[in-house]
Amino acid sequence: LSAVAFVIAVSFPSFAQVSTSGLNQAESLGKSVYGLGFSAGAASGIGLSFRTHLPSKSSFQGVFGIIKTTAKLSMSVGAEYQHDLTRGSSTRFFFVGALGYFYSGYSKNDLTGPFRLGAGLGSEFNVKDAVHVTIQGMFVYFSNGTVLPLPQASLHYYFF
Repeated sequence: LSAVAFVIAVSFPSFAQVSTSGLNQAESLGKSVYGLGFSAGAASGIGLSFRTHLPSKSSFQGVFGIIKTTAKLSMSVGAEYQHDLTRGSSTRFFFVGALGYFYSGYSKNDLTGPFRLGAGLGSEFNVKDAVHVTIQGMFVYFSNGTVLPLPQASLHYYFF
């Protein structure tokens, strides 16, 4: 039992040292940080994304994507709220809530569960300078009643 307590005591402080360097800058400067990129997920959608990290522990992200062919239109629009749990010099760990709408068809939506809600945890990593990668694990509720644990990922460039 004492070995387990020691492992928890040693690993917990190092786990709590997570965050993204530019986002810490935003909080300390009292201004928002903005990012543009690409996001893919079953809850908030697939496409171009815009993220703003407020000078607090809150971030908001919007996602929009559209592909049109002569036979079909596929489109998604969604949003996320991210609340930072911990931040350090190059990573942040956060709670995420998301919602989205997906459309695929010609004259009507062929999807049986086009509206989606998701909740889970995510982490953002500073890859190089202002480039950041985000991965998330979410439980996603589809409007047809299905609930699935699914991943989401994004790549953003932040303007500091």
